[in-house]
Amino acid sequence: MSDSKMPAPLKGYGALRRGRYSAPGADYFLTICLRRPSRGLLDADLPTRCLEAMRRLEREELWTVRCAVVMPDHLHLLVTLDARTGLSAAVRLFKGRLSPVLRQHGTGWQPSFYDHRLRADENRLPVFLYLFLNPYRAELLPADLTWPGYYCAESDWAWFGQLTRESCPEPAWLR
Repeated sequence: MSDSKMPAPLKGYGALRRGRYSAPGADYFLTICLRRPSRGLLDADLPTRCLEAMRRLEREELWTVRCAVVMPDHLHLLVTLDARTGLSAAVRLFKGRLSPVLRQHGTGWQPSFYDHRLRADENRLPVFLYLFLNPYRAELLPADLTWPGYYCAESDWAWFGQLTRESCPEPAWLR
């Protein structure tokens, strides 16, 4: 096929949705961002509100939150998708419930989100470390303090917490 007949590559938010597939029981690493420029997720009680909204969807059996971190302009989650709805619908519900609160703080969500479905044999430790270390690597706090916008499910903290230095990162992790 000549170059002139090649379809144009899908760009922007459409590229994020292309090939998206919801697999009940699968783990998904998600990134959801605020409109730019904004660092509003650290305003007042927004980290707590975000974590509460994540956990509410868990109580409604749409997903199970394994680990999450709220950063100034985005958040990351590791969730196990339940069978009641698809991934896009769960994220849409999460974002929709928080949108009025974000508007009160002068910000809002970017359209769409990034997701990566982890294979069954894929090691979860790098994802847990990435989420846990995100605020430290962004130099939002010193390594001897704990980040208030971090959440880890009790069952996962039982093994992951043992790797930390009293809920703080090991200095070698930040090099």
